[in-house]
Amino acid sequence: MAGTSANTFAPDRTTTRGMIVTILYRLEGSPDIENEIWGYPFKDVDANAYYADAVAWAAESGVVNGIGGSKFDPEGNVTREQIAAILFRYAAFKGVDTAARADLTAFPDAEKTSAYAHDALSWAVAAELVKGTKEGSTIYLDPQGSATRAQVAAILSRYAQNIVK
Repeated sequence: MAGTSANTFAPDRTTTRGMIVTILYRLEGSPDIENEIWGYPFKDVDANAYYADAVAWAAESGVVNGIGGSKFDPEGNVTREQIAAILFRYAAFKGVDTAARADLTAFPDAEKTSAYAHDALSWAVAAELVKGTKEGSTIYLDPQGSATRAQVAAILSRYAQNIVK
């Protein structure tokens, strides 16, 4: 992850969908897609935006599917369940075993998880990438909550420690 300026990180700022795919794209070494026939599959992605090549790579690689209607919503805040889904597909893309599952009912808000993200979030909890957020003495999954840059950094650090090893 890069900072938000030369000397700031903005840990409490929310992470956008464009930011998360850019992080993974850079992790892959920023593959050159200009010479590929990948194109830009989403009509709301400006070909000149900093995340354009990353979104095209992520779509072609099966790491992202968009939000429907040929849209990606690159400036939209990424939710915790979206992070789990993106990392789940990224792990599969990298050939990682994603069969592990955790029982999400340990979290009082588990039922708020979208159907598309249930397996991914269950895997992310089993892999100890997502540990929940604490409010008082209760730990919530907060699947619909926006992920801050600090949370994304922690999840990616755990990914590197627990998955990449």
